[in-house]
Amino acid sequence: MLYGRHSGSRAAGQGFRHGSGRRHIPVPCQPARQDLLHRRQRHKQLVLSPSDASFPPVCNRGPGLLYRCHIVRLCARTVISSGTCMMLSQMSATEAANRAPLGARTDSFAFWWLIIMAALVGVMVLIGGVTRLTGSGLSMVEWRPLMGTLPPLSAAEWQRVYELYLASPEYNEFNYGMDLAGFKTIFFWEYFHRLWGRLLGLTFAIPFLVLIIRGNVPNGFGGRLFALLALGGFQGVIGWWMVKSGLTADATVSQYRLAVHLGMALIILVLLLWTAFDIRYGRAALPRGHAGGTLALVFVTILAGALVAGMDAGLLYNEYPLMGDSLVPVEYGDAGLLDAFENPAAAQFHHRWIAALAVLAVITLALRGRRSPASRMPATLALLFVLCQFVLGIAVLLHGVPVSLGAMHQTGAVLLLASLVWTAHRMPR
Repeated sequence: MLYGRHSGSRAAGQGFRHGSGRRHIPVPCQPARQDLLHRRQRHKQLVLSPSDASFPPVCNRGPGLLYRCHIVRLCARTVISSGTCMMLSQMSATEAANRAPLGARTDSFAFWWLIIMAALVGVMVLIGGVTRLTGSGLSMVEWRPLMGTLPPLSAAEWQRVYELYLASPEYNEFNYGMDLAGFKTIFFWEYFHRLWGRLLGLTFAIPFLVLIIRGNVPNGFGGRLFALLALGGFQGVIGWWMVKSGLTADATVSQYRLAVHLGMALIILVLLLWTAFDIRYGRAALPRGHAGGTLALVFVTILAGALVAGMDAGLLYNEYPLMGDSLVPVEYGDAGLLDAFENPAAAQFHHRWIAALAVLAVITLALRGRRSPASRMPATLALLFVLCQFVLGIAVLLHGVPVSLGAMHQTGAVLLLASLVWTAHRMPR
């Protein structure tokens, strides 16, 4: 461990006096400039013993931060407090790597970049919900990842894409007689949805490339960020795979593929937030127990909602809490083993009561989280969001799923999930 100036010539605790007459106490992790210059002249890099070579870094790359790895760069100043440094010195390297907050300036940029990305993904989910609610998802019957970036810019191009839609099963089954003006309305939402996906890709890839070129990728997070980039590209493929399911004779998008598409978006959202919080607050263990169970329950509730949307099950039983004359619909069980996935009435029934369980789980977790100062704010937000989301869900059902309320309900699900991720990361283990 490195100490302050002249620390080698005096016993620890004695200190020394300088020109001001004040006593200077040696402080760990604050090497003096003269000692630094002397060491830099002898060695620009200090290689530790082979036993230390396998240790992961304690802190991230950045000005003034201490490494515990096979190369230690001596810096003129440090941003690690003495108490933190002494605590890290008493830990194993793995424990230190998992606990130490990463405080470099580049990590602050990475944190806000990932938070913005998570917000953009949330907007993407909202746009996808509106696209579904307005029946616009099958208006673009071709997939052109590059050329499709620009919308039709001429009357001839509009006529071309319109004629492609006229030949699609959805036009003949549901929108027969729609004119070009009506087609442009539904075309807008699907085009906007795909364009936003391309924007997401660029917003992630360009800053990531800059971080790589400048060597400022947060230490230990390169693999995770590459995985997020790959998942984003894969999500585009899943989206087209989902659309193709509706370009068949029955002209309906598969509820299974819709749930997979939404589920992948939520996984990307959670990973973006968790990575951002790891960079900001230090690596946290994955949530288990109450927190992990609540996150899983909310995730399943949202996927159950995707099945409801995929089968237009929200248009049935527009009443609450009964479904007809009882709590259980009379159609329950008609589809056999696949009843939960193929029967619209059963899908709505499950979504209702899984959501009720999720509300109770979130409330109890939020009350626990409010006991800790670190998790009080996100827990309060989760409590607020879950109550609003429950009321919104009932309102959507009673009003027959209008576009405005449906979009708000989908947005509420994203906000609830994000607040729970924040709460789970900050709650003490």
